[in-house]
Parts: sequence; structure tokens; C-alpha cells
Amino acid sequence: MALGAVDLNLLVALRALLEEENVTRAGERVDMGQPAMSAALARLRRHFGDELLVRVGRDFELTPFARSLLPQVRASVRLLGDAMRVNDGFDPATSTRSFTVTLSDYALAVLHEPVRRRVKAVAPGVRLAFTELADDLLGSERALLRQDLLIGPPGYGFAGRHLELFRDRLVCVADATNPYLLGGFLSLGAFRRMPHAVAVFRGGIPTPADRAVAELGIERRVSIRVHGFLPLLFAVPGTDAVAVVPERIARRFAGPDLLVVEPPFPPTEMTEAAWWHSARQDDPAHAWLRSLLREVAAELG
Repeated sequence: MALGAVDLNLLVALRALLEEENVTRAGERVDMGQPAMSAALARLRRHFGDELLVRVGRDFELTPFARSLLPQVRASVRLLGDAMRVNDGFDPATSTRSFTVTLSDYALAVLHEPVRRRVKAVAPGVRLAFTELADDLLGSERALLRQDLLIGPPGYGFAGRHLELFRDRLVCVADATNPYLLGGFLSLGAFRRMPHAVAVFRGGIPTPADRAVAELGIERRVSIRVHGFLPLLFAVPGTDAVAVVPERIARRFAGPDLLVVEPPFPPTEMTEAAWWHSARQDDPAHAWLRSLLREVAAELG
């Protein structure tokens, strides 16, 4: 087949399909509706005589041939753009791109409002969806293809590329009338004796708070378990329990019934980072989103 008989627009669609491994996300990436992208996939299948994408459960996977094709396709799109002096650009002011970010309740409480406010100001047509962390995200870069970004701490087995966003100090929270507090002060002895409220996450992975307490050699007497850090701030008031939580949300929800108390252990920080699949590294729209997150995180204070 002569080169002139090939629609070179299919090359852009092919790269998106191979990198996203999903027809809908590929269409959003290159501003094509799902019917048009499905039609492009059908044409590509006929051209190569290969399925390229095959369904496995609820997801799609690349065929071995498609996987071997991806490096050549990336290089070809780059060379074609250079030859034609065009850029695979992204204009946030006019884009209607959709992004999905998966994160914990804590990261949502910290980032949701400032990120949405910034996106509304500079990219009014861009849509953001925030989802809960799933069980299968640890150790699997492929699982990251279901979303554009994952927000989570380093050192927990998240795969892919990452960018540190911000740090937060761990503090204690307790009811204002908690009998273990002396003048608003919490001693290490009292911390050992008192009941604890703890956050648990899917998969049973330890939190930074769990690690900090474990380093003290303390076996906590757990009286309250909740999913995520945020519910702890509503579970502790009215009890004798103490909880170790990130300072940003502790200060935000502190009040007459909930005190923020200095922890009786050395200063301990937790880090939040953005993680993404390596296939998205050179996507201009994705690079813009990462840059926006970095700017918002820098302004958190």
C-alpha cells in the first residue's frame, strides 16, 4: 500500500489508542467522539490485520503486535510533527478535555477546592472527576491507565512516574475534655495508656501515622476504626480517644470540641505526590494538569 493511500490522521488516533488502552479516553485525548474513535480503531484493525485492543474483563489490553508497534508509532508522530512544523499542543482556555484523579479523603479535603478554583479560572471547559483510591493500584503501573493521576504518598508501592506535591506534619487530635490531657498537653505516658482512634485504608496498608506510632514501640489500644483520616475528626469528639492525623485537616476542622495537640513523639511529616502512567509523560494536556497541581500545592502554605 502506498503512503498516499494512508490517512495520516489515523497515526494520531493510533498513538492515543495504544497509550490509553481505552477507546473513550483516547477519543477525549485527541478531541474525537467515541463513535469516531471506534471507527478509527476499526480502520486500523483492517489495515494491520490485528485486533490491537482486546477486552479482558472490564478493561482492554494491547495485543502483542500492538505493544511492539507503540515505540514506532510514538517516534513517527514526533518526526511527522517536526517535519510539518506543528506541535501536539494543548490550549487550556478552549479545551473540553476530561481528567480523572483518584485520591484519599485527606488529599481531596486539601486539594479539591483550590484545584477546581484554578481550573475554572484558566480552563473553564476542562472537566475534573475525583474518585476514591482502589485496591489494585499498588505495584501496578497498568492500573494507572484508568485515571490520569493518582495522589498518594511515596513508599507505599505506587508504580509509574511521580512528582512530589506537598508535605504535612502529623499532629494529635482529642476531645477538649479528654481526661488524659493536662492543660492541653499530651504526655508520652498518657499517649501509651489512652484509647486510640485510627484510620484504615483498603488493602490494609499502614498509614504514615501507623508508622510513626510503631517507631515508638507502642501497641495501641484501638477503640475506633474508620476508613480514612477525615472521619477521625468527627469520631473523636465525645470520647477519650486520641487520633494522629495530618495537620492541615486537623486545623481546618478544629473547634470548641476538638483540640489540636502537639504529638509526644519527634516531628513527623507525610508527603503527598502525584503518580501517572509513563504513557502520559509526553501528553501536553497531562503535562499542563501536573503543572497546575504543582502550582496549587506550592500555594497551600
